Amino acid sequence: MIVEIVRFDLPPGTTRDDAMALYEQSAPGWLDNPDLVEKYYLFDAQRCEGGGIYIWRSRAAIDRWHGTDYIRMVAARYGSAPRIEIMEAVMHLDPARRSATRLEMSG
Repeated sequence: MIVEIVRFDLPPGTTRDDAMALYEQSAPGWLDNPDLVEKYYLFDAQRCEGGGIYIWRSRAAIDRWHGTDYIRMVAARYGSAPRIEIMEAVMHLDPARRSATRLEMSG
């Protein structure tokens, strides 16, 4: 699996409620995405920063869903271009099950 961390600056004074209203507009579109395993929306009031953590099935999925159009959409919706980090997830820990599992290489 591939983890993508997306961060962007929000307009000064953006509140948690402001960010949530924007996130709630985009959430329905992600619910039907067959390549997305999980997504977490992020907000940091102190830095006035938003973002998301995406868990994808493959690097190809990121290329498919987060290309030039996505970058333009983020800039238009949130007021700044995204900063994107991509890493392969190599191990999964599940404290509730007391398990640590190595993950296979992603495509």
